Amino acid sequence: MKGPSALATRAAQATPPGVARRLRGLSDKALAWLFVGPTIVLLLAINIFPLIWTIKLSFTNYRANRPNAAVVDVGIDNYVSVLTDPDIWTAMQATAHFLFWTIALQTLIGFTLAYLIDRKFRGHGFWTTVILIPMMLSPAVVGNFWAFLYQPQTGLFNYAVAFLTGVPPSSFEMIGSVKLAPWAIIIVDTWMWTPYVMLICLAGLRSIPEYIYEAAEVDRASPWRQFWSITLPMVLPFIMLAVLFRGIENFKMFDMVNLLTSGGPGSATELASITLKREAFEKWRTGYSSAFAIILFVAVFGLANIYVKALNHVKNR
Repeated sequence: MKGPSALATRAAQATPPGVARRLRGLSDKALAWLFVGPTIVLLLAINIFPLIWTIKLSFTNYRANRPNAAVVDVGIDNYVSVLTDPDIWTAMQATAHFLFWTIALQTLIGFTLAYLIDRKFRGHGFWTTVILIPMMLSPAVVGNFWAFLYQPQTGLFNYAVAFLTGVPPSSFEMIGSVKLAPWAIIIVDTWMWTPYVMLICLAGLRSIPEYIYEAAEVDRASPWRQFWSITLPMVLPFIMLAVLFRGIENFKMFDMVNLLTSGGPGSATELASITLKREAFEKWRTGYSSAFAIILFVAVFGLANIYVKALNHVKNR
């Protein structure tokens, strides 16, 4: 039976003498870069090059469906057109509405579930697993699943609402109504990603040392006082981290909403990512859509940096 030393010996014997001499002269840091270097080059090729190419295309009138047409440099015209396009601002308003309510509901429900599970009641492990199931599903599966549930004639959602409120099941349509469709995608995203927020909040709750609560009990602090003075301040960085992650993800939300409503009815649920897809792959305005993508990237990157500074300030208090 050949052990690791035998394999190492065979590998050393198979190494050409010239290569072996060069490798012996390298430091540990140089050897580390030798092995990590190809991966870094691959990541740069996958991430940095497309970004640079997109920036370049954003200053042109290039159309991907006309690769042989003359490409004209239009300067910042694409950026001006994006920033003055009322349809873009309508999509941004829909995105802001979606962001605000999904983050608010997921944070509130996720923290509440985490706080209850942290009490370690009987069967809390089983219920934790059940709650995590939606997060494990594919967004494509979730979109098609809820599209069926929202059907006014056969879907269970309308019948559940009718059972609770007494409203006839066929009297409303969640994904066919301009007023209800935005709330339909909010409900689905909240159902799917609240467990993610719960996990982060639960990690924050489990990280609070027990001796702090013991000291508070010695000082005769009430449970309500312990919550506001110990639990909430110490878990706040984790809540803010969950908000950051969900904010970034929901800002670029596409697959679930596209399968559920395709941006409709009308433009009621047309988020910024869906508008970007329409401009790039339906209207084939590649230069215009590239400028829109860069604007979205700068907006998310800038807001995330400001938020991270606030997060670090809270952590260092």
